[in-house]
Amino acid sequence: MTDILYFDCFSGISGDMTLGALLDLGVDQKELFSQLDSLGVDGYELKAAKKQINGITGTDFNVIINKTQPHHHRHLNDIESIIDKGKIDGEAKKLAKHIFEVIARSEAKIHGKSIREIHFHEVGAIDSIVDIVGAAICISLIKPDKILSSPLHLGSGTISCAHGIMPVPAPATADILKGVPVYSNGVKGELVTPTGAAIIKSIVSDFGPLPAMTLDKTGYGAGKKQLDRPNLLRVFWGKDSEGTGEELVLLETNIDDMNPEIYSYLLPLLLEKGAMDAYLTNIIMKKGRPGVILSVLCEPGTSKHLEELIFTETSTLGIRQLKLKRSCLDRVQSTIQSDMGPVIVKLAYKGGKLLKLAPEYEECRKLAQKKGLPLKTVYESITSSQEYKDLQNNE
Repeated sequence: MTDILYFDCFSGISGDMTLGALLDLGVDQKELFSQLDSLGVDGYELKAAKKQINGITGTDFNVIINKTQPHHHRHLNDIESIIDKGKIDGEAKKLAKHIFEVIARSEAKIHGKSIREIHFHEVGAIDSIVDIVGAAICISLIKPDKILSSPLHLGSGTISCAHGIMPVPAPATADILKGVPVYSNGVKGELVTPTGAAIIKSIVSDFGPLPAMTLDKTGYGAGKKQLDRPNLLRVFWGKDSEGTGEELVLLETNIDDMNPEIYSYLLPLLLEKGAMDAYLTNIIMKKGRPGVILSVLCEPGTSKHLEELIFTETSTLGIRQLKLKRSCLDRVQSTIQSDMGPVIVKLAYKGGKLLKLAPEYEECRKLAQKKGLPLKTVYESITSSQEYKDLQNNE
């Protein structure tokens, strides 16, 4: 089953709204506060309390700053040092650093500096450090298999910041959200902050409508502004309604002008670099020329890397990318004793019921070569063994 975390950003997103929503969803508050305390940053207090907005109860997360605390304009190196000192999960540290780097790259581009030269203003403040690192800790605690989001509601108008009056969205926010679906329906004010934009851009694999899922629970994070609608961030937690379904990407390209010897090198390389499958299909292309379709099946996270590999190793000028959904059986391996010795067999289940059982090909191939027997003889010996029959009859 695939655990899905979905962000419903009908009133935008900010760092404190993110933590409020995830705490409301059920993240262990004591554990979150303890890990944040390990950062060793002084001069603030954390509070999380239930709050009603337009009749909807959510969690209001607050970082209360000591007014005598000096305001630091930290560089990326300073923030990375703070994160490294914290006693938090390695994946949370990695994600928090990535979120800050996303912001740094946008700020550097806008101000014409390198990311190491940029000193953060609002984002370098204690509350933003807590929000970003806290969001990373929350994700590491609940460990969703997939994180999705609605399009982002940006708001409109202008805001006042360290650099003066800026349009909504702020330049850094607009740059961070390149490639993300956004909209505004005239609500005045900044609904997506740079911190919120960087968090959602860094953790979400896809943006779109709420997917088909079996809903387990929801959480609401309270915003601070008064709006003409509930200023809340809503999160959904559930499981893929099809259970064993998984999203995959199919990369395809037609090639008719390449030395065919390259394919025998390329296909094993693609599998080595993360492809789930790679294969060729003969076709007749324009002008009657014979060609092939190179097809590569992969997980979404590896598609970009594999695209670059195809462009580098082949003569193609373009690659099609198709999103697919695959349903598959639950698969396990087991070792049994046979007349050939110990051998691995594959078992496939659906809903706890055994549907398929077969010897592992590579095991059979090695046994056939070692013993100088036909491959089919090895298969017959394994499938007629008592342990193999017991698996068939007892599972």
